[in-house]
Amino acid sequence: MATSLDSIKEETYVTILFADVVGSTHLYEVLGDEDARTTVQQCVTIMKEATEQYGGSVIKTMGDEVMSIFPSADDAMNAASQMQKRITNSDSITPERTHVSIRIGSHYGPVIVEDRDIFGAAVHTANRMTSQAKAGQIITTAVTVEQLSGEWRALARQIDLAIVRGQSDEVAMFEVLWQPEEATSMLPSIMMDASAGKVTSKLYLRVGSEEVVMGEDGLVAATLGRADENDVVVKGKLISRVHARIECDKNRFMLIDKSTNGTFVQREDGEEFYIRRDSTPLSGSGVIGLGKVAAKGSVLAIAYEIL
Repeated sequence: MATSLDSIKEETYVTILFADVVGSTHLYEVLGDEDARTTVQQCVTIMKEATEQYGGSVIKTMGDEVMSIFPSADDAMNAASQMQKRITNSDSITPERTHVSIRIGSHYGPVIVEDRDIFGAAVHTANRMTSQAKAGQIITTAVTVEQLSGEWRALARQIDLAIVRGQSDEVAMFEVLWQPEEATSMLPSIMMDASAGKVTSKLYLRVGSEEVVMGEDGLVAATLGRADENDVVVKGKLISRVHARIECDKNRFMLIDKSTNGTFVQREDGEEFYIRRDSTPLSGSGVIGLGKVAAKGSVLAIAYEIL
């Protein structure tokens, strides 16, 4: 059932979606005013049709951008995927002299309806996701991913952190894959349980007496660093504020370094790894050191174990 603005009388939770044409100014330069205007209007029409097809409501259009709301996160992702498939690099809409792409951002949260428009911090967050998206991407938040069904959640992967206006903490950004070749490459590696599509392994991270659990109803992503807002906090001169993060991906746990000084991994079997602005899968058990090698059992050591 479509989300009707007329039926919303007070604050309500919806999934907000922004979609806009990437590089529309360039289209006008290459195609000329008339052809560019026609091309942009084709894109806007497709965005509106996809919104309505999956039960959403178009709030407004702003030139080459459409803002919509949906009753569920799955409905929003279905519409977003449809928009991308019909527009980005599509032969049916791409002019011979250039190519057309769109970017999409979304967020699930509370909105207030006034005069057939929506307001609230959730709208700003959704808009921020759009500004962080590249051509051909669908970007959303961890809150939205939690609302998705197992099928869609399996196609979401954390890619970065973003600052959102009005929020003190950084927001985890997830890309939702929509292209068949990307989806196919991910799916065979994802081990799901039969009912809910959950990752079957668990990762335990321990610093002193503190423990963080990832996977199988635990966290799907965790940040590591010296700032208190991280999931795993380690204080040290060589440790960045948000030093690294770990993502639960394809039934693997990927360690992704975001720091100046890099991250060191010492496995129990003797293998050692160093990454800087790169990633590596974790396996077995061992110790993670932020900024430098950390001795097992020291205050700087993050012990990890996958079971």
